[in-house]
This record gives sequence, C-alpha cells and structure tokens, in this order.
Amino acid sequence: MTATTTSAYPKPVEELIPAARALADKLGEVPSRNRLMRELRVGSPKATALREVLTVADASPVAPTDPVPVDVPPVPPADPVPADATTGSNSEQEIALPVERPEPLAPVVVDGHPVSKVTTEAVPAVRKPMRSWVLLLLAAPAFVAIWSGWVGLGGLTGFGVVHPLPGIWDSLSLNTAITLPIGVEAYAAYALRAWLSGDGVPRRARRFAAWSAIGSLLLGAAGQVAYHLMESAGITSAPWQITTLVACLPVAVLGMGAALAHLLHTDES
Repeated sequence: MTATTTSAYPKPVEELIPAARALADKLGEVPSRNRLMRELRVGSPKATALREVLTVADASPVAPTDPVPVDVPPVPPADPVPADATTGSNSEQEIALPVERPEPLAPVVVDGHPVSKVTTEAVPAVRKPMRSWVLLLLAAPAFVAIWSGWVGLGGLTGFGVVHPLPGIWDSLSLNTAITLPIGVEAYAAYALRAWLSGDGVPRRARRFAAWSAIGSLLLGAAGQVAYHLMESAGITSAPWQITTLVACLPVAVLGMGAALAHLLHTDES
C-alpha cells in the first residue's frame, strides 16, 4: 500500500495563485472549492481564498487581446436611458418642495355678521316687493264696472231673482246674475296666479292656466262689450246666441276651476 506524500512545508496562498489560475484557464471557468483542494492538495481555507482571488480576477475587465471564454455567454448591452428619465427625480423634487401658502384673508363683515366665504360671483340685487295698495286702487273701479256689466247682462239673458229654498225659507231670495262676475272674474284671477306664480307649478297646470286665463279675460271683455252695446241700443232681451253663451258660463267656470285644481296637485313637472 502506497502512502500519499505531502510536503512538510505547505505553500502559502500567494505561491498557489499561478497554479490555480492555470487550472482555471484549463477548465475555462473558476474551479470549485473541492476541485482546488483535490488538484492543488490544499485545505479548505486555502481553497476558499484561492477561489475568491480567481473570482475577483475573472470579474476584472479583460484586455482586448485576451480570448473570450467559450462557456461564458456574452452580456447584453444595457438599455439606453430615456431622455425624460432624469426628469422624474426633478419633478419629484419639485413636488416635494414646500409651497408657500397665502395667508388667510380676514372675514368680510356684512350687516354686522362675519362672512368667511368670499366669492367673485355677482350678487343678485334684492328687489323690494310692490305695494299692494296700488293693485287695490286699480281693482276698485274695475270691480264696480265689471260687476255692474255682468249683472246687467245677466238680467238681459234671463238671470234674475230666485227663491233657492222654497217651502223652507220662502223669504230668502237670490239674484242669480251675481254668479257671472263672481265665477268668470274670480277664475281669471285664480288662473293668472297659477300661470305666473313660479317654478313650483307643474308644466301642464301652468300651460292650462295660461290658456284658460287668457280665454276668461277675453270672454269677460266680450260680455262687457255685448252688454253696453245692447244697453245703448235699448234692447231689453238679449238674442238667443248671447243667452246660450252666458247660460253656459257657470258650468264652464266650474269645469275649468276643477281641472286646474287637479293639475296643480299632480306631481308631474
């Protein structure tokens, strides 16, 4: 049996580097730690040190004349940096910069009360409501003339004094001619208010109120004209055409008033 002879004086790592480099050139790669221990007959610490030396030497730039190892794949070139790649850090730095904030404005005092919110929008002018006594002054003479005209026209078309409760209250009498001014003119005012009241009125109700108000006013004007023409001509009994039209007025006013009230209470816009 032959014993393996070893040197009594082990070589240091510096003397073993050429042999390790020659082994790496022969293999075409950095040998493993076990391969270094077996080929160079060294221990594990020296094999590890030699492998680190070869790894560092292999990572250093190779001269153009040195052959390229076959087993090492070529390293692909790095992607070019986009032109705007460096702007990202600058933009981030700009965003990170502190922004000077304007000092808060002092609250504006309106009518003795501070107002914190200030807007540049134009403030709508507040209009004062019209005096109602002007309308009463205008309506008083018109009411007298319209009332007398309708009552007179009712007398010419068959409206007159009736006893509404015969056998119960025989002394109670009522001139039915007053139903004409009360019904026609009251509905005209009611329809005008529904037409011009604002956005709270449904669209269908406003349209119906507009047409019926205009029709009621025109019908009232026509009734006044008819009465004064017959009165000035000395006619004591109206023609049947006028009598028929006037007799239908209470029924028409009742229907238009009920229809408008129904449309005003609907949810349709």
